[in-house]
Amino acid sequence: MSMRRSSGLIGAVSLALVLAACGSSDDGGSGDSAKAPKTRVFTADNGKITIPADPKRVVATGYAVPVMIEADAPLVGISSWKRGEPMMTDKDLATYKKLTKVAGEQAAETNYEAVAEAEPDLIVIGVPAPVLGDIDVKRLESIAPVVAIGPTVPSAWRELSRKQADAAGALDKFDAAQKTYEAKAAELKAKYEDVLPQLKLGHVGAYGEVAKGTFQREFGGSWGTNIAEDLGATYYGKVKEAGEGSRAVSEYPSIEELPAAFGEADVLTYSVNADGSVPEAVQYVLDSKLWKNLPAVKAGKSFPLRYTEAATYGQAMKTLDAIDESFAPLLKR
Repeated sequence: MSMRRSSGLIGAVSLALVLAACGSSDDGGSGDSAKAPKTRVFTADNGKITIPADPKRVVATGYAVPVMIEADAPLVGISSWKRGEPMMTDKDLATYKKLTKVAGEQAAETNYEAVAEAEPDLIVIGVPAPVLGDIDVKRLESIAPVVAIGPTVPSAWRELSRKQADAAGALDKFDAAQKTYEAKAAELKAKYEDVLPQLKLGHVGAYGEVAKGTFQREFGGSWGTNIAEDLGATYYGKVKEAGEGSRAVSEYPSIEELPAAFGEADVLTYSVNADGSVPEAVQYVLDSKLWKNLPAVKAGKSFPLRYTEAATYGQAMKTLDAIDESFAPLLKR
């Protein structure tokens, strides 16, 4: 072997040893790298995704937006989320308004250039699975790892919001908010335990179609009912033909079916806007003679519920207070 080949071989071996030493330090040496991996595999709607173990720059869209804001995730961009504004605290609303908007209200309104300019290390998409097709996920994946965690049945916001916060490494504040909510719900459940569990309830949602002469009946686990259920309320009945998402827990009968839908109800509730105003689809029901002749209505047992679309523990605190305010007459003997 020539001296040139020998020295070249020695140099190659030395370089390999140096690289090996560097690799062992990253994977399990001393310091922070030994305490936690740099990445982890996260199960989302779009599969098992390798994401940063401790994200530093997060983009969030859809239902993930209010979750991430409440959990103090390291946000660098969000989608517009106007429907959630009335349920935000002043502090969270200020944060929401200050953050760069990289998408509109609809998934199809994603601004890919704006997402790229935000330089995220994680993108959390909070839209329903069927809507995911409106987003160029491959294009987003070329920017940063993408996890899709979208809504299913309305009551599943509890589990889904936790997954969203977990993906962003923001569980500390999330868990604290959950404990606060659960303590408040337990307090109110005890307050109404001698009254509420004995009653059969029905709920009118805000998404009936006046032009078609229909109303929305929401059953247990729906937007207008699931938080009241945490207080011990029971919304009787079930969907005749269950569909996907919210259609698994709500249906749209014709207005003529009001007596059949709610004739057995001891108490009726209905969704109103955050400011207490009544949506057109609900007012259509309230104006009906069929509604006015229902036993619960004639007995003065129909109550408006605000903040029925809460999808975070912070928002749901407002819902609890609103339910308590509306249900207070039930405690009067």
